[in-house]
Amino acid sequence: MPVVFLGNEQVDHPVDEPRWLKLAKDALGAEKVGADVEVSVMYVDEQTIAELNERFLGKSGPTDVLSFPIDEGPPEAGRVPDAGGSGPASPTKETEETTSLLGDVVICPAVAYRNAPEHAGTYDDELALLLVHGILHLLGMDHMDEEEAEAMEERERELLTAFYKPMSEAPWGSRHSG
Repeated sequence: MPVVFLGNEQVDHPVDEPRWLKLAKDALGAEKVGADVEVSVMYVDEQTIAELNERFLGKSGPTDVLSFPIDEGPPEAGRVPDAGGSGPASPTKETEETTSLLGDVVICPAVAYRNAPEHAGTYDDELALLLVHGILHLLGMDHMDEEEAEAMEERERELLTAFYKPMSEAPWGSRHSG
């Protein structure tokens, strides 16, 4: 199982930390993410997510979820200065035990709470969807075009059905109507 660090830095809305930690680990496991990978999930207030949204995406105001993938892969074997051990292309014990940081998912429960009735339905459904959505972004999925969006939405549905519960089409339906 991958290592997931979960932190709740807000107090406005309850976050069932053990539940969401399990969902994150289950989703990552289903995506074949190994035990040598770390992910952090943070629940923050509106001010914090608005600052992150402005700083990293150039958008003003709070949003529901942000993902920050770490683009570096695990260190390669080899000799210094090319980041490896002392032998020619033979990994050292240190290299073999290195953990890869996949990235961070940041969720704002206050925005999730507001959006839930018009989006996923309940607050818990919205939190589950945002967590899976953020994790899929860390794994390289996106929704910049129709084909990518459909693939990402389908995987969200599959993971939520397997590890949370089946969801209505509401969160995805608005894109397909009209």
